[in-house]
Amino acid sequence: MSTSIKVLVVDDSAVVRQVLSEVLNADSGIEVIAAASDPIFAQEKLKKQWPDVFVLDVEMPRMDGISFLRKIMAERPTPVVICSSITEKGSETAMQALAAGAVGIVPKPGIGNRRTALEDAGSDLIRAVKAAAHANVRNLRTQATASPAVVMPKLNADAILPAASHAMAQTTERIVAIGTSTGGTQALEAVLTALPRVSPGIVIVQHMPEKFTASFAARLNSLCQIEVREAQNGDRVMPGRALIAPGGRHMLLKRNGAQYHVEVVDGPVVNRHRPSVDVLFRSVAKFAGRNALGVIMTGMGDDGARGLKEMHDAGATTVAQDEATCVVYGMPKEAVKLGGVDRSTSLQAIPAEIMKYA
Repeated sequence: MSTSIKVLVVDDSAVVRQVLSEVLNADSGIEVIAAASDPIFAQEKLKKQWPDVFVLDVEMPRMDGISFLRKIMAERPTPVVICSSITEKGSETAMQALAAGAVGIVPKPGIGNRRTALEDAGSDLIRAVKAAAHANVRNLRTQATASPAVVMPKLNADAILPAASHAMAQTTERIVAIGTSTGGTQALEAVLTALPRVSPGIVIVQHMPEKFTASFAARLNSLCQIEVREAQNGDRVMPGRALIAPGGRHMLLKRNGAQYHVEVVDGPVVNRHRPSVDVLFRSVAKFAGRNALGVIMTGMGDDGARGLKEMHDAGATTVAQDEATCVVYGMPKEAVKLGGVDRSTSLQAIPAEIMKYA
């Protein structure tokens, strides 16, 4: 009996449907069981077989993707990966889909050059589908298999900055560093909206494609008492502000005297991610040490686990989201296994941990 991940692709473009199907079927652990041009046709196909994961466009005729997503989550909760165009409108709509319960987001591949589209989209889409297949979507509502076809070298944080030999002296300025991935958009919303206006400065890595983080930060900013923005190079980390690393670039914490700021840099992918949680956490270990609280939340893989251990060894307080409330208990599990976690706690308790540290 096949153990491959069954996928239903829904997109109004015949070319995109074909490209996505080819990308996914190229992996032996994934099988595209059907493709539909809109949610109405998809519902007919669901009468024959229900997939393990949906890959869903958001702008389609007859029924939009968000309405279909809400219908799926209400009737039979199933992991959904949004495949959206990288435009201002597309990014904002994709954020609405994530808020409605989608597990992840990938940029829609360009279709001008078919071969280039397949190569560019391959690894990101396959990883997103495999992460989605591991997701506990019921945790999304309340708040792996074979290797990717295209495997990038798994670099560690050494590719961006060396490990700290010692932490800098303690100051009165407290920093919170958060790392998360699959399921993290809803988890971050739950945490940040619960924080009062007077809270410690926060730096965040959420695995997300380039250009989507600006819309994500803007949406959170509209919901939170604190200021939330996509980080720009040189932004100061200060009380009442959360800085989210921009997709496609690494973010590091730096210190000038008693003040902290961020450095946004290019560089190779680390742990197959850019931005990488390990890069952020290492910089926090190096420049903040015991002045910091590290929080690792829901996500597939192990990005951030080693960085959190470095923070722990530098004197920082470290917290992991517990398995019961994670969408994917991957990153926190690996951090616990490495011995870098002081305590595990529920998603609902993390805001209190942040304020207690402050």
